[in-house]
Amino acid sequence: MHTVNVPLGERSYDIEIGMSLDQAGPQLKGLGLGQKLAVVVNPTVKELYAKRVVESLKAQGFMVMSIIIPDGEQYKNLDWANAIYTALLTNAFDRKSAIVALGGGVIGDLAGFAAATYMRGIPFVQVPTTLLAMVDSSVGGKTGVNHPMAKNMIGAFHQPRKVLMDLDVLRTLPKAEFLSGMAEVIKYGVIWDADFFDYLDNNRDRILGLDADALAHIIRRSCEIKAEVVGKDEREGGLRAILNFGHTVGHAIEKAENYRMRHGEAVAIGMVYASRLAHLTALCDATVPERVEKLIASYGLPTDLRALSRKPTVQELMDTMQIDKKAEGGRVKFVLPKKIGEVVVTKAWEEQRLRELLAG
Repeated sequence: MHTVNVPLGERSYDIEIGMSLDQAGPQLKGLGLGQKLAVVVNPTVKELYAKRVVESLKAQGFMVMSIIIPDGEQYKNLDWANAIYTALLTNAFDRKSAIVALGGGVIGDLAGFAAATYMRGIPFVQVPTTLLAMVDSSVGGKTGVNHPMAKNMIGAFHQPRKVLMDLDVLRTLPKAEFLSGMAEVIKYGVIWDADFFDYLDNNRDRILGLDADALAHIIRRSCEIKAEVVGKDEREGGLRAILNFGHTVGHAIEKAENYRMRHGEAVAIGMVYASRLAHLTALCDATVPERVEKLIASYGLPTDLRALSRKPTVQELMDTMQIDKKAEGGRVKFVLPKKIGEVVVTKAWEEQRLRELLAG
């Protein structure tokens, strides 16, 4: 087991990589939580893993209830957050009671948001079961729900008390979901660590073959990078914005697809367009978008808008980007690579260039 610490003073916590779900109870016992726990989970993950987690928690004396959320991004909204509040109130959860988010990014974001806002904040623990959640959404304290007009527009920063990762769960993950998570892994190589980018290129077969050592390495390194960034900028005042590489166009694509496209697939396309825009903006040479696109494609991820079920108009995508959280004063901030391993956050990009890219 590998431990990665997220250094946030009194809000610091550990990410336990490689633990067993059967150890969830002992891991939570030392956190000073109340007796009541709510495990938030979707039906698929409940069938696969909830029994092991619940039994482990009960063995440590916790009183545990399960809250079942339907599977899908469309359920990450205020209505289902309210359903969680109702369950907590009905069962007399207090400020020491806690939520356990068992599942992928949707469950983590929704359960975390409920924890951040119920009684103005109760503890929660992340137990991610997808690669994407392990390397991205379970770490860093961003919680939230979607608004019909845009993704993740309603939310709060609320750090988990601990993140528990059993890597064996990835063996039951559908391949498409695993590949979706790889988009976020690739992102870390582009924004922070050129050697990691090369590792992903040179060890593709081991990673796609779910080699245990390779999986542990890519998840640990991804978490280390995110922990370092979040430790320096918890609330996205500056540096943390680099974690949004690929997400500006990516979120617009998700909205255009009515969230039927997987998050990582949309981000993969967004990273390719951001890299191409960086080259057209003279921030990087042509090898950067070429290498980014080649690596993304080699992991079976989409690289352009032809992967969408329908091609949205350029104006539709541009309008969605204008209401993105990263827009300031009507101007969208892009995360653009200068080279592999280094990016900048900038509003100095040409709208016409991006329109041409999206139209192509």
